[in-house]
Amino acid sequence: MPQFLQNPLVLPVIVVLVVLFIMGLRIVQEYQRAVVFRLGRYSRTGGPGVFWVVPFLEYTRTIDIRTITEAIEPQETITRDSVTIKVNAVVWYKVTSPSKATIAVRDYARAVNQASLTSLRNIIGQHDLDEILRDRDKINAQLQKNVDTTTEPWGVQIEAIEMKDVEIPVSMQRAMAQEAEAVREKRARIIKAQAELESSVKLAEASQLIVQNPAALELRRMQMISEVGAEHNSTTVILLPSDFVNLAGSLNTMINNNLTNSRRQAAEDLEHRQKQQGHAQPPVPPSAPTQPIPPAPVVQTPRES
Repeated sequence: MPQFLQNPLVLPVIVVLVVLFIMGLRIVQEYQRAVVFRLGRYSRTGGPGVFWVVPFLEYTRTIDIRTITEAIEPQETITRDSVTIKVNAVVWYKVTSPSKATIAVRDYARAVNQASLTSLRNIIGQHDLDEILRDRDKINAQLQKNVDTTTEPWGVQIEAIEMKDVEIPVSMQRAMAQEAEAVREKRARIIKAQAELESSVKLAEASQLIVQNPAALELRRMQMISEVGAEHNSTTVILLPSDFVNLAGSLNTMINNNLTNSRRQAAEDLEHRQKQQGHAQPPVPPSAPTQPIPPAPVVQTPRES
């Protein structure tokens, strides 16, 4: 047995050293980091795994470096066009520098929440309601940039921040619904007008082709007849060439003219015969003057008393 082990103080010293060594052991998880302070001053960052600190002289504070999801409570704010809305958002962030997150700010989680809330109110006040509803991705990117600039000295990185819900007043919802309906109606009318314009252009081109080749019209008629017959309906369509229609119109006009001429000739003949008969009759002698007829006498009868 070695001579120094025979000293009665050796064994207590060894036991104390072993105890101090065990007391100085620290274990942190893979997703954690330990900020080590020695006599109140920052010394180093330990972990992950096992590391050793000087007992009674150094102490640690564990920081989680995983991504943290935090909801921002709904905020009632006013847009640039003076519309009151209620907006809530969600922020994703993580600690990139455990030492800064421990030393530079007292409570980095609360600080990130308040910075996100303030930036959200400022961003909403700088945009109109239509921009907030239409360009939400652009506003989210701008909001993330502003908050990340604020939290960078704290050792916190903002991974994403997005508006989750935008509550609009009921009266504004009705107005927006009417506006959307008017826009859809306008778009439908424009599309219909464009379709009619294109159809008229195509019909004009088809008419020019038919004028150059009249047989194309007969082929089109035959095609229409086949299409009507393929529908299995009871409607019968008889197509006549336009020459027949023109011929019928000409015949009707000619018949009407002949009837008018015949009636005029008959009237002239009748008038001529009446004139001839009037010249052949002898003159009628004047009649004798007539005497006035005297009134009849009035006979009065006596009244009975």
